[in-house]
Amino acid sequence: MDELLTIGAFARLSRLTPKALRLYDELGLLRPVRVDPASGYRYYEPAQLERARLVAWLRLLGMPLARITTVCALPPAAAADEVATYWAQVEHDTESRRRLARFLADHFKGKAPTMTTTTEFTLRGAAASDSGLVRETNQDTACAGPGLLAVADGFGPAGGRASALAVDALASLSGPLPAALAQANQDIAALEESGTTLTALVRTGSEFALAHIGDSRAYLLRGGELIRLTTDHSYARTLVDEGRLTEDEAAAHPQRALLTRALDGREDSHADVSARQAEAGDRYLLCSDGLSAVLPEAELRRVLVAAEDPDAAVRELVTLARKAGGPDNIAVAVGDVE
Repeated sequence: MDELLTIGAFARLSRLTPKALRLYDELGLLRPVRVDPASGYRYYEPAQLERARLVAWLRLLGMPLARITTVCALPPAAAADEVATYWAQVEHDTESRRRLARFLADHFKGKAPTMTTTTEFTLRGAAASDSGLVRETNQDTACAGPGLLAVADGFGPAGGRASALAVDALASLSGPLPAALAQANQDIAALEESGTTLTALVRTGSEFALAHIGDSRAYLLRGGELIRLTTDHSYARTLVDEGRLTEDEAAAHPQRALLTRALDGREDSHADVSARQAEAGDRYLLCSDGLSAVLPEAELRRVLVAAEDPDAAVRELVTLARKAGGPDNIAVAVGDVE
């Protein structure tokens, strides 16, 4: 048997830090072969260096720890497919941000946005907000207007006012999207201990800008496949990304509604904004957690595929959320690209 390596020596050879190795031990991703019972010092076999380097390479790609754990457990061919799938998504997101950066640069320069195609798209949508079966008041807001889908889930004493302010800022959008979001955040600062999530799709010529903050969600139905476009800004989601919780555990976590980001008047409250190329036939779903927390994504997909139009989809989704107990307010917006 080869001589064991101390955590310091193993860290140098694997190009990982001792702190990272301790975390990977806690997550079960890279366990030491021996832990000194008195000092707690960790020891590794040289044969573990290959797995450690693999983890280090995947981290360099920016892959979340939970997904790295999945990749490391797969046979080589399946692991290769998973890495390729992840990188394709990264490239897609990067291209979306590149287009958005050009769009914003043109805004600040006072130029009309550069169009990548002469095709003009419309967004035909429907929206509804429902109090559910448990809450006495409804603090959710949903909107489907010309070139706009938006949902917001308010919280605090003036949560309903906060969600309405956020959506109104986009419904009356006349300048750059980030500026409208900043103004909404400033207006919400005047509301005592209140705030809101916001997820919105705004048409900009042949593209859409997707703004997201909090744990409301955006989905895209394209070619029969349902794709989640947003990542929850929540404590439970952070634990999933770190590999400390599975998706199922996060859904049942007692602090799953604890947000790490929202429009709440703080100076560091900023939304994720990305650009999406419009494609005829796409169907978008935006919803608060009053829907996503009670209906599985397979059920969301079934409704979106079967519904004749956005209005029918919205009505059925609200009905199903209420049948599932309606424990929270429900905000739903569905839009078709034409």
